[in-house]
Amino acid sequence: MLRKNNYKAIILGGSAGSFQVVTKILASLPKSFSIPFFLCLHRLKHVRSGFIEALSIKSILPVIEPNDKEHIRKGNIYLAPANYHMYVELGNIFSLSTEKPVNHSRPSIDLSFFSASYAYRDKLIGIIVSGANKDGALGLKSVKDMGGLTVVQDPKECQVKTMTTAAMDSTNVDKVLSTDEIIRFLRRLA
Repeated sequence: MLRKNNYKAIILGGSAGSFQVVTKILASLPKSFSIPFFLCLHRLKHVRSGFIEALSIKSILPVIEPNDKEHIRKGNIYLAPANYHMYVELGNIFSLSTEKPVNHSRPSIDLSFFSASYAYRDKLIGIIVSGANKDGALGLKSVKDMGGLTVVQDPKECQVKTMTTAAMDSTNVDKVLSTDEIIRFLRRLA
């Protein structure tokens, strides 16, 4: 099922227990990794600094909180800004919104995944990792419905497995992988 060099974007959603997984993944990506990588992570809405800096320390690739209408560029990691929904629009542009929270969350993983799946269709890889609510389950189903590749962190490995099991309940995921297996999978795309 792996179509080398055919994917145009990767989106990852996570919440409680995801920070360690995400930093390990980012630390493993080589400088040659050119596929844009979107992170939609639940985080404290009033804390504006520290989070992106902590991710940047681990990543060779630039970690950026996009601005509204910013163009998506290859080789960057994009983190949904605190207290904003992050949408991916046709034409490789981000759109940010302060609409009401979805699943008690802003940014909403579902909304980011819905928009990315519409923009990239079968050229998208969607990944759900550890988290404490069901946000992202319907988003991952949307990735699958649009022909994209779906990956879930193995719930047995998650600090909090609610998000991953909800995603697995909502759709027939393509891969259930440990963090190390996710890393090996992504590195093969480089």
